[in-house]
Amino acid sequence: MGKVLITLGNDISTDDIYPGRFMATVLPTETPQFAFFDRTEFNALLKSRAFPADSIIVGGENFGCGSSREQACSTLKGYDLTVVAKSIARIFLQNSINLGLKVVICPELAASEGDDLEITADAVRNKTTGKSYAQVQMPAARRGIMDAGGLIPYTRNRLMARR
Repeated sequence: MGKVLITLGNDISTDDIYPGRFMATVLPTETPQFAFFDRTEFNALLKSRAFPADSIIVGGENFGCGSSREQACSTLKGYDLTVVAKSIARIFLQNSINLGLKVVICPELAASEGDDLEITADAVRNKTTGKSYAQVQMPAARRGIMDAGGLIPYTRNRLMARR
């Protein structure tokens, strides 16, 4: 179960998540400080790390649209956040899977800042309102990569299992 830190609208771009002016910083250990940099209150909350483990960002439609910069995913993974959105832009979704950022597509989700969400294998339940919403199922291979922490750990685990 996780607490909703922020609810965002539609068309949240990778430039909003990780502004392009910080593209010279690409190391996953350094990118988190710039997450949602222009949303100063939210950025300060993230940098303070004064939020519960397993916290959630709720997005509307087309979350992660725009450029293909993977730093938008690594910056959120650096805080161990989960993104639950009504829809996720194709490249952001693939980058999230490859980097092991937890993402859930839930087209009908209704949630507010501070709500407690429980994510199960097939639904997202808003424990605050008592309502459940079906999530879009990812193919098993994509789920396996995300659950392993990304494409590199997934591949490493598969190779080790063959030995």
